[in-house]
Amino acid sequence: QVQLVESGGGLVQPGGSLRLSCATSGFPLEYYTIGWFRQAPGKEREGVSCTSGFDGSTYYADSVKGRFTISRDNAKNMVYLQMNSLKPEDTGIYYCAAPTFTLVTCPLYEADHWGQGTQVTVSS
Repeated sequence: QVQLVESGGGLVQPGGSLRLSCATSGFPLEYYTIGWFRQAPGKEREGVSCTSGFDGSTYYADSVKGRFTISRDNAKNMVYLQMNSLKPEDTGIYYCAAPTFTLVTCPLYEADHWGQGTQVTVSS
């Protein structure tokens, strides 16, 4: 059974940092692409970042380039999103997600398996 569980969200002041974690199980992470998505209140969900187990590619949305870093530890079945220089517009629920199939590159446009999400609030 495929599972993804996010953690690490919270309340942080502008300019601060958070590291989100995505614990995966039920599939061999090393072969799979994992995406981070976020949804702000009243807005559509958007893809934030991606790491591909297929070709090693990564992706960052323009709004987070230079501030966010995605990484993965296949041995621990974990994917991380280091978020620095956070801005109020980064506020939202952050989800990690995976497709059913391998051979998927970044960016990840669709996913079949989703975590429950973790809330990130950037506010003074």
